[in-house]
Amino acid sequence: MGNTRLALSDEILLSIEKPERYLGNEVNVIKKDPKNIQIRFAMCFPDVYEIGMSHLGIQILYEMFNRRADVACERVYSPWVDLDKIMREKRIPLFALESQLPVRDFDFLGITLQYELCYTNILQILDLSGIPLRSADRLFVTDAGEGEGSVSPSLREALLGEGCPVVIGGGPCAYNPEPVADFFDLFYIGEGETVYDALFDLYIQCRREKTTRKEFLRRAAKLPGIYCPQFYEVTYNDDGTLREMIPTEEGIPKKVRKQVKLDLDDSPYMEKPLVPFLQVTQDRVVLEVQRGCIRGCRFCQAGMIYRPTRTKSLEKLKEQASCMLKSSGQDEISLSSLSTSDYPLLPALVDWLIETYGKERVNISLPSLRIDAFSLDVMSKVQDVRKSSLTFAPEAGSQRLRDVINKGLTEEEILRGASEAFRAGWSKVKLYFMLGLPTETQEDRREIAHLAEKVAETCYEIPKEERNGKCQISISTSFFVPKPFTPFQWAVMYEPGDYLEYAYTVNHEVKQMLNKKSIRYNWHEAYVTVLEGLFARGDRRVSACILAAYKAGALFDSWSEYWSWERWAKAMDETGIDLDFYNKRQRKEDELFPWDFIDAGVTKKFLLDEWHQALKGVVTPNCHQQCHGCGAAKFKGGVCYGIDEEGKRYACTADDAAY
Repeated sequence: MGNTRLALSDEILLSIEKPERYLGNEVNVIKKDPKNIQIRFAMCFPDVYEIGMSHLGIQILYEMFNRRADVACERVYSPWVDLDKIMREKRIPLFALESQLPVRDFDFLGITLQYELCYTNILQILDLSGIPLRSADRLFVTDAGEGEGSVSPSLREALLGEGCPVVIGGGPCAYNPEPVADFFDLFYIGEGETVYDALFDLYIQCRREKTTRKEFLRRAAKLPGIYCPQFYEVTYNDDGTLREMIPTEEGIPKKVRKQVKLDLDDSPYMEKPLVPFLQVTQDRVVLEVQRGCIRGCRFCQAGMIYRPTRTKSLEKLKEQASCMLKSSGQDEISLSSLSTSDYPLLPALVDWLIETYGKERVNISLPSLRIDAFSLDVMSKVQDVRKSSLTFAPEAGSQRLRDVINKGLTEEEILRGASEAFRAGWSKVKLYFMLGLPTETQEDRREIAHLAEKVAETCYEIPKEERNGKCQISISTSFFVPKPFTPFQWAVMYEPGDYLEYAYTVNHEVKQMLNKKSIRYNWHEAYVTVLEGLFARGDRRVSACILAAYKAGALFDSWSEYWSWERWAKAMDETGIDLDFYNKRQRKEDELFPWDFIDAGVTKKFLLDEWHQALKGVVTPNCHQQCHGCGAAKFKGGVCYGIDEEGKRYACTADDAAY
């Protein structure tokens, strides 16, 4: 393709931090001849380059889209604050990395919604691109001579491809898209490998027919998994709760069903991962071994929305690992899933990686492992146990509260795992907990520190000659946020001051410990948690608050140096957002939620039953032990198991699930 002319001058590049973020010439980058392209798709991660380049989903879709001869997929990330200022001052439009062309000239702008605190960055992307922030303002263009972007009485309906790209969102936060519904034309609900080809074909057809933008959106809204907010009317009860959300046109589905790729062996995956020229958050090859999770933790949204569990074959994983390591030159590979320990062929996969790539000094990373004898045995093969640390995630200090959240982990198992780890040579242990969980008491919080002390004691019970020096215990607590499509979506949240008080309780207990020199404690920002809670369970009325905060300067809210609670408090006040209504109010069991129009597989009845079980402190066995009829089996695939009367496991079918 030759040299691409850069959108930024040398003068600008030399004046900003990490100019490599904006060059787009990474290893395995894909650049296409525009003569053969019918669709230009700008794939966006609304955060800084180093975060976005570490996201697996974008890398998968980037290569998948580019396999189509008629599609060119390019990338765009949020410009850091230094370049943001320059682009506004010099009126430089936001550009895609590969071609360095303005994003506004693309057919699609796809934005992944991974974290609620990135919502103002979405508006930054639109703003710098010259795209109207509200989707309703993109349906029309001004007549010639009216002035670009101006609002006039002579507006006419936009033809497809005229004016600005179709803005589509996807990712886990799209399972409640309503707080940002005003800013998107479409949302893709589910896994991107299934419907995008149909959406692209529809776009090409509509361009050929010279339809209006609105007509394309109308047809797209009838595709499986596609949600177009403008074709749904929302009404509210007098108490502010949602009354009804109904389609406004014939053929638009009342429920949008998430899309699932059942056969992961047949699913597109990276052959040539992008390799950046600067250090990013996850600078390694990522091998996805399975999707979904069997555990059923009641706080975990991912464990619910990614059901049913689906695994890849060992041969497919070997093929993908070899291909990615060869094409990227990376010296580390991460085995990724929600619970990698539950991948049934993990030991065989690790043994093969060691045998094949051990001499080439390729490191193997194993996140999301349960700390038991099996996992420790696997990790000891791939880690320098004297240098690395282990991570335990008990989530709650007391056994009572672990049963409430359905963690499926006893204190005996935790301490046994810690003891085996110390005997195996590990001395650094990280313990992760949540504060503010449903039914949590002061005693539950104190138990966090006491459990940490018991973990430390297991180390010192081992003779000095059999362990690796003194142990180092690190406690981290985050504050619980109720998420849609979890049993805790009915739960209340607390005031920021309450969360801080809970953290101080843990800190006080840690300071009382005899071996406190071995234990360190840190906690999450309380005000950030409260805002995350608002966005997680908010409705369309929250969009106005996000817009007001952005116009007041909110940006990179997940970065502590740019976070301002005062700015958000003012925006809520100006737009009439009652934080107590969204966070502290006890939701009724039959209340209609803003996300209830989405069929995520798991049913509301199942989630409510699990909420009741939580309040009683009853543990629900994992999916391999017993099928609980959550509804995910309606997709008729994956590793969704039941147990017959003789105790034998069988594959669950749609008829077995009480959905």
